[in-house]
Amino acid sequence: MRTISRQEFLKAGTALPLALQSLDLRAATKPKSTVPPRRIIFICSCLGFYEPYFFPKKRGDLGTSDYLKGMKTRDKMTVFQNLFHPGMDTSNHDSEKSFLTGSLSPESPTFSNGISLDQVLARQMGGDTRFPFLNFSIYDRGWGISWNDRGSPIPPMHDEEKIFGKLFKEEDLQAKKQQLRNDQNILDCLHRDMAQLRKRGSQPGKLDSYKAAIRELEAQLDHEKFWLNAQKPKVEKSLSEDREFAFSTKISNLFELAKLAFRTDSTRVITLSMDWIDGAIKVPGATGGWHTLSHHGGKPNMIGQLSKIEIDPLKHFNRFLYEMDQIKEGEGTLLDHTTVVMGSNFGDSSNHTCNNLPMIVAGVGIVTKPKRCSKSRLRCATSTSNCSTSTTSTQARLEVARRIWGCSRCDGNYLSNLQKITLLALGSLNKFDPSRVLTYDYA
Repeated sequence: MRTISRQEFLKAGTALPLALQSLDLRAATKPKSTVPPRRIIFICSCLGFYEPYFFPKKRGDLGTSDYLKGMKTRDKMTVFQNLFHPGMDTSNHDSEKSFLTGSLSPESPTFSNGISLDQVLARQMGGDTRFPFLNFSIYDRGWGISWNDRGSPIPPMHDEEKIFGKLFKEEDLQAKKQQLRNDQNILDCLHRDMAQLRKRGSQPGKLDSYKAAIRELEAQLDHEKFWLNAQKPKVEKSLSEDREFAFSTKISNLFELAKLAFRTDSTRVITLSMDWIDGAIKVPGATGGWHTLSHHGGKPNMIGQLSKIEIDPLKHFNRFLYEMDQIKEGEGTLLDHTTVVMGSNFGDSSNHTCNNLPMIVAGVGIVTKPKRCSKSRLRCATSTSNCSTSTTSTQARLEVARRIWGCSRCDGNYLSNLQKITLLALGSLNKFDPSRVLTYDYA
């Protein structure tokens, strides 16, 4: 095996990029708890859903939604309406980049993304599992909805067989040990490089990048060393091999892998990007381009074809929720201990608008009356007294940001509507009672 030379790293300037590329796991381990853990999954359908078929025709009754009326776990679901994502006026498909970050103007050539919500949560809840987080997508685009604290995309996994192997097949210990040795060499180079940069009086920003990479790589190495000799769980392979409807099979398998990962406590944070695919796709009852059909222009024949494509992922989503709800855990079910957030960056993909976003929160965390379809207008709760109607949303949002992130610098646009909903759902995780900050008005 060729030895890694510090001079080569310095000459090529590659020590830092290699370290950043290597960071796909982070967090330290914590003692096990006898209480069922809390979990979360974020799912983004990047082309959204045809609004008249998605939202209930009668407020509070999901049975009047063409798409959602067949859901078997409606009593554990909340649909949110009238949400919007500020700063997306001209973003088009780039708005997907901000789905979990809330960053503004992603279409700008100077756009710099922030950390995604799943990564914030992974730092809190990811230390007890082999994989602090998992991020999935339909195909190999290079980015999904997970972004690190440097605003860089975390490449998602898309090959179902490889994901299954990563989760449940035994490691090649020799190869893994060699990888850890290589990572340690990179870490040593980073330490030496940073010492040289300090001597030369380099810019603080560059030093900060090295410090961040060193901290993360050290955490990753500690985490991976801990799990190196731990046996992976044994599960029966239950992935579909149906190739007639490849698109449908892919989504079905990714949901199945998410369920297995949660069931075996292999991770507690998952993202799934249902990114649109160029060209025609085939689902039961329809064949066509998902993106092309999304620009239906109100034409009934195109809407009919589009609806069959859109309802297919919801069919697998329905089964995912139902099967999670059939798995007993503690005094409840796996779904009872999991927050499931499904939505989109688009409210109307035909016109590329980012208002009236479709959003579902299922499982644990949201306390509402069964089958309610909620409005997104926020009103004052006891802890935000003396708020005026015009400023309640901003003040409440600031309060959430400060309590969750300790972020006194946050302005009114810091949290997206999706983040606000999720923080409501995860109140106990974040050690505050969200009902004392925000309440939803069902009037």
